[in-house]
Amino acid sequence: MSEKLQKILARAGHGSRRELETLIKSGRVSVNGQVATLGERLEDENAIVRIDGHNVSIKAEEEVVCRVLAYYKPEGELCTRHDPEGRRTVFDRLPKIRGARWISVGRLDANTSGLLLFTTDGELANRLMHPSRQVEREYLVRVFGDVSEDKIRNLVRGVELEDGTARFEDIVHAGGEGMNHTFYVVINEGRNREVRRLWESQDTTVSRLKRVRYGDIFLEKKLPRGGWMELSLKQVNYLRELVELPAEKATLLEERKQNTSRSRERSRSQKIRRAVRRHEERVTTSGSGQQRKSKKTRR
Repeated sequence: MSEKLQKILARAGHGSRRELETLIKSGRVSVNGQVATLGERLEDENAIVRIDGHNVSIKAEEEVVCRVLAYYKPEGELCTRHDPEGRRTVFDRLPKIRGARWISVGRLDANTSGLLLFTTDGELANRLMHPSRQVEREYLVRVFGDVSEDKIRNLVRGVELEDGTARFEDIVHAGGEGMNHTFYVVINEGRNREVRRLWESQDTTVSRLKRVRYGDIFLEKKLPRGGWMELSLKQVNYLRELVELPAEKATLLEERKQNTSRSRERSRSQKIRRAVRRHEERVTTSGSGQQRKSKKTRR
């Protein structure tokens, strides 16, 4: 095996590498009863690894099936696993899974809606979020204020923010009049509140913001707010190729579809059988009534 512990745990779905590095630094991870150290390499695939005292799986790479969800985040939900104030989080609606957990690929502000990706592969999440990958994100944004051609040029050329120069890769006007306008904008990194801060630098205010695309993965129109859908093997491998990870050969999606199809077929068969039984009972009852009526007539 001989890989860094955080990388193995991330690939097995126990968090992103950044999250796991934090856990290791704080002494919450152990290997064969000994507290792990950051940068420690795992040589034994049969080693007993624990996080917070609980045994965790360190499956070999070929045994792990990478899964990715596309989630339509509504406004008001927080991108955190637990909120001390009990507010709704993006993890509340996701399907439960065994032996792994969903890791969000980046974040969206509480007041931002739209496409948010989740994966069971921490290494994939880590690479997609890394600034060096330059993965495009597209947003539909409604702004309030005077938007001149000069301001548009500034936003495309680049403006200086408190954490460095930022710019939109593309801006397309999508309608509006007066002081309210809607645009599609594209950025290729995920800095905190970057879209809002770019518009604020030009004395305009963002009144609505929705992410509609991540790379070539679009927010499906049929997906309701708060709804999720699992990506196909082709889409998963597109994301993996984007960040130079080997292609997946298997998916759980088709298997679940088949199971769902079988379940529906069984349900349909059961309904047909019940309908047949009800029909037979009616015929029998009707026949018995006719027999009783005939006997009375003969008398």
